[in-house]
Amino acid sequence: MSEKFNGSFTQQEPIPQAGIDAAMAVLRHGRLHRYNLAEGETGEVALLEQEFAAFTGAKYCLAVTSGGYAMATALRAAGVKPGDPVLSNAFTLAPVPGAIAGVGAVPAFVEVTEDLTLDLDDLKARIAASGARVLLLSHMRGHICDMDALMAICDAAGVTVVEDCAHTMGAEWRGTPSGRHGIAGCYSTQTYKHMNSGEGGFLVTDDADLAARAVILSGSYMLYGRHKAAPPPEAFETVRYQTPNMSGRMDNLRAAILRPQLRALPDQCARWNDRYRVIEDGLRDTPGLRTIPRPANESYVGSSFQFLLPGWDAPRLRDVLARCHARGVELKWFGAEEPVAFTSRYDSWRYAPEQHLPQTDRVLSGLIDMRIPLTFSPQDCAQIARIIRAEVSAVWQAAPG
Repeated sequence: MSEKFNGSFTQQEPIPQAGIDAAMAVLRHGRLHRYNLAEGETGEVALLEQEFAAFTGAKYCLAVTSGGYAMATALRAAGVKPGDPVLSNAFTLAPVPGAIAGVGAVPAFVEVTEDLTLDLDDLKARIAASGARVLLLSHMRGHICDMDALMAICDAAGVTVVEDCAHTMGAEWRGTPSGRHGIAGCYSTQTYKHMNSGEGGFLVTDDADLAARAVILSGSYMLYGRHKAAPPPEAFETVRYQTPNMSGRMDNLRAAILRPQLRALPDQCARWNDRYRVIEDGLRDTPGLRTIPRPANESYVGSSFQFLLPGWDAPRLRDVLARCHARGVELKWFGAEEPVAFTSRYDSWRYAPEQHLPQTDRVLSGLIDMRIPLTFSPQDCAQIARIIRAEVSAVWQAAPG
């Protein structure tokens, strides 16, 4: 009888005991709001912002209610206006174009390569064609493009880069943390990301004006002086009168849960990568299957795994998914015509102008995605790889011709 995997692809590890203890302390004193502090108290949110700024090497950090809020706030603070075109990856998740549309701007998509990164040649062409002056770059599913080349293109064209690092917290390109190449980096602490507060996020930047606008946007009222990872008071002198309050800063309860997780993050990233490599080794050289190469300059965090079944037709792809599902392995396909769960694609986002992206269509038609929660052991990952390899091979060998 064929082996079957019995684990859950949506079950995360429990919150560490230190996070539970910190959360209980906040619940006991009841000061959950970010500015509800006892005399002489700094507060969990301000402490977390200091610690995350240090972790990324950024001057300024703002902890917020979600990664999507971080992106929209960064775009607003960077000066994006309603009607402006904003470039982004054609292969990403819905909160990225959602953040663009949320500020009244217009998503302009850029082709994706078979390595699941932004096509830099197409980026050049679309900068010229669209007149866009902002790129919301998504490091989708943890794949980082050549950031040196990308920044050279954008700097030469006068394009401001905001990075979506929801899948690359803890990752680097040539030793520079993800989120530190552009004017701002945006991160998520939603349950399925690298730290878990249910929902939440960060915005980091070295730009004092952008940081000041973001702090006011997040609902600081005139209490920005209580922030410990924000610009000095003079940075707020003008922007405090010109920037609306759109409350979205994190609360003390979620910050308390996250602070111990941040201290453990490097070890967690190493654990993810151990599991990723087991799956990668198990699937390498499977007939009909292409794994995604990881550049030597990229230090990634393997919290999910992607592979391509290039040139496969839809019935065979669905057969593979069904066969793996019957054996307990939950795979997602980004090539389906209708959105399923989180796997919507650019032509599903009909608030954006219709665009024709044949290269992206070809890539997505064979793209398979899988979560790797840390509740899986390396042995679990080896079993998952065996199951996928067996089912892909069976369908491949049964194909006519």
